[in-house]
Amino acid sequence: MTTLIPASPRTRTAALAALPVAFAGRAVAGRVRRLAGADAEEVSAETMARNAEQLFAVLGRLKGGAMKVGQALSVYEPMIPAEIAGPYREALTRLQAEGPTMPAREVHRVLADQLGRGWRSRFRAFDDEPTAAASVGQVHRAVWQDGREVAVKVQYPGAGEALAADLRTLERFAAILTLIVPALDAKALLRELRARMLDELDYRAEADRQRLFAREFAGSSLVVPRVVASAPAVIVSEWLDGVPLGSLIGAGVDGATRDRWATTIVEAMFSSPARLGMLHADPHPGNFLVLRDGRLAMIDFGAVAALPDGFPPALAGLFTHLARGDADAMMALLRAEGFAGADVRAEEVLRYVGALADPLRTERFHLHREWMREQGDRVVNLRSRAFRETGRRLSLPPEHLLVVRVLSGWLNILAQLDCTVGLRGIAREWVPGFAP
Repeated sequence: MTTLIPASPRTRTAALAALPVAFAGRAVAGRVRRLAGADAEEVSAETMARNAEQLFAVLGRLKGGAMKVGQALSVYEPMIPAEIAGPYREALTRLQAEGPTMPAREVHRVLADQLGRGWRSRFRAFDDEPTAAASVGQVHRAVWQDGREVAVKVQYPGAGEALAADLRTLERFAAILTLIVPALDAKALLRELRARMLDELDYRAEADRQRLFAREFAGSSLVVPRVVASAPAVIVSEWLDGVPLGSLIGAGVDGATRDRWATTIVEAMFSSPARLGMLHADPHPGNFLVLRDGRLAMIDFGAVAALPDGFPPALAGLFTHLARGDADAMMALLRAEGFAGADVRAEEVLRYVGALADPLRTERFHLHREWMREQGDRVVNLRSRAFRETGRRLSLPPEHLLVVRVLSGWLNILAQLDCTVGLRGIAREWVPGFAP
């Protein structure tokens, strides 16, 4: 078992650089097998499955920025082209929740460094076996000195070096990420993730953000665990008994419960910029727990974007025009904000966006995988006529990339959840300037 982040830039670069070479080798071998009479579909499926296993095994094993990029890609699973969705789904889902762990002796060393040599006196009990392992840290269950059950988040040694090394290397091999989501602007995604991921290294700042969210949402349908103590590489917060939302997707949960969870998620996403001037910027279902009483809890505030002026007015205006189908107003705003040039016609853009805007056009909308995949096949598929004729002539300005990425990520997760939600009404309540 890999126990720590491999911090050597040479080691990490070699592992990532091997991916496109291996993929190319499998492509050549596949062509040879087909020429020798092997079934083309069988060869293709086997090749994609092996590519998926290698890609996400490497991203997960390296942790750090590599694993974080894998988690960011995983939320787009409903938009993956249907012909390759099967072999990738299992690897994507596994990466959301799994990762190798560091040994107890290393955990103890970090705790002594962060909380002092007498760190054990702060706890009545501490479980050396982690309950969760993520990209830059892992979580242990413990009992605080006053008897409260707590979650202790401990950062991996070498996380900073690994993040920097991964981002440099992944930018060089960004093209391999389009094997997961065709037409993904991988370089733009990596640039935006760079700013978010470097913030995640400062656990004290993360703890401060968690305190703000906990205070603002106290007493609501959304539970945020209170922070008990914090240090630059350790956060101690209240323990919550629950299971990750991702583990319940497709588990036969009744529709009314799924709809209630979806409403809580959408309200949190749209209201937090107005209430706190912040947006939780790490959309994946592992960041929500389903508690024993059925409520949702939001966890992990490492990636939180500052939006001091609230939801961007330009995006609120764009959503309004899309909801109304006002092509001229939409086009004027797109050009003013740098989304489109003079060579794109309004009617083309409305057709291209198509049903993606439907959740804003009706009071309640059913989000599900098939609907999301249909939109993905049209909007992000390099081979689709819509993308060739319209999509490639549109751009996403850097100042709007983060919000669009977060919202599209949650849209994909809600589609996995298979739910009906009043997104239009929630946006009307919490997004100033949205007036469909």
